[in-house]
Amino acid sequence: MLYFSNLYVKVTNINLKTLIMNSKVTMVLRIILAIPLLVFGLNKFLHFIPMDAPPTGSFMDALIQTGYMMPLIAISEIIPGLLLLINKWVGLALVWLVPISVNIIIFHMKFDMSSIAPAALIAILNLVLIYAYWGKFKTLFN
Repeated sequence: MLYFSNLYVKVTNINLKTLIMNSKVTMVLRIILAIPLLVFGLNKFLHFIPMDAPPTGSFMDALIQTGYMMPLIAISEIIPGLLLLINKWVGLALVWLVPISVNIIIFHMKFDMSSIAPAALIAILNLVLIYAYWGKFKTLFN
């Protein structure tokens, strides 16, 4: 067995922070976060994912009946999704997504606990990416 000291890589020192700060990992996480935002945001306009009508008088029914809340929610998902996908103003997109992520989690905890996993994934990805881009947010907390 040949041993090349200049090719030796010490893998044991890789920690979570190093992994998250890797640009390829953050790119993949950004895309994984952007895709469901774009899909579910566009679905509110284009209706390509079949969904049952919410029961009359339910919270979702009330949002739909206002006539402006669902388009507002859709736009609030599509814009940060696009920003994450094209890697522009990522800090803005991540801050924009914090109240949306919290709202998605609370909605699923209150009304639909059985499908909380995708909501949790969105929130966790948002938090991990905020951590990865923390340098952009330092001035907010000084």
